[in-house]
Amino acid sequence: MTTTNIPSRKLGDLVVSAQGLGCMGMSHGYGESDDEQSIATINRALDLGVSLLDTSDFYGAGHNEELIGRAIAGRRDEAVLATKFGFANRLGEPTAIRGDAAFVRQACDASLRRLGVDHIDLYYQHRVDPRTPIEETVGAMAELVAAGKVRHLGLSEAGVETLRRAHAVHPIAALQSEWSLWTRDLEQEIAPVCRELGIGLVPFSPLGRGFLTGQYTSVQGLAESDVRRTQPRFADGNLEQNLAIVGKLNELAAEKGISAGQLALAWVQYRGDDVVPIPGTRRQKYLEENLGALAVELSPAEIAAIDAAAPAARIAGTRYDEVSMTFVDG
Repeated sequence: MTTTNIPSRKLGDLVVSAQGLGCMGMSHGYGESDDEQSIATINRALDLGVSLLDTSDFYGAGHNEELIGRAIAGRRDEAVLATKFGFANRLGEPTAIRGDAAFVRQACDASLRRLGVDHIDLYYQHRVDPRTPIEETVGAMAELVAAGKVRHLGLSEAGVETLRRAHAVHPIAALQSEWSLWTRDLEQEIAPVCRELGIGLVPFSPLGRGFLTGQYTSVQGLAESDVRRTQPRFADGNLEQNLAIVGKLNELAAEKGISAGQLALAWVQYRGDDVVPIPGTRRQKYLEENLGALAVELSPAEIAAIDAAAPAARIAGTRYDEVSMTFVDG
């Protein structure tokens, strides 16, 4: 793929490419990575017209933000930078979430230094802090907007009540939550409220952490540090049931002459014009394959067939382990 003719979509008032690039895996969660390879992939994304680059201060304990800062040096105007704050611990430590005003200000300044920029385009609270009123958190984030350090605000994995209360303090441009053919939790209540309030939707893991591409039939080939080894949907018993679903997606994709990953990603993109998925990859090959999903057209009958192939009731296992699920709001 060599065209830069990628359509745009809006997250609140923020205009971004219709598909973004999730950068987490370049530093975190999926085993060893290669900085130079990752930087080349980020630059290729910008070359192709992808503007939205997604990171967090938690990914690689700040390494991911530094990596993106290096990659966009000299190209800042081409990128819409989205980063997150909220985790106050390091990997391997008990999870601690903070949303108090002092931490918000501290985290933003640290992210700006690592990214090497003077403002963040979209600043998310990574997880909701149950001990701090959301009004305090978003109030502090709004002060960052007033100071010119942040342009737009977002939340991640927030529930309906939190969204309404947050939006009453300052407009929320985007909600980033997991959404894919095997994670559809937000469809009943959260997505409708986002649309009522004018909040865009940014699905992370739209390919089910790579599982929906059909590349993984076991965890044996994954690095020992790969987080998927600890996730219930990849566990024995669950994995086999979920593979049957991927098999059906492969059949439907073959009928259209595309990959299973492109089919699954196109399904997410068809959820609405306010939906901007951020599939993650470290490799240019998969970046370009993912972008190919933007050209995939799905008829109502094809969407129905995809839904029938991957009904939510047949997905085996929760998306996180028991402890991690407690940090999902609402």
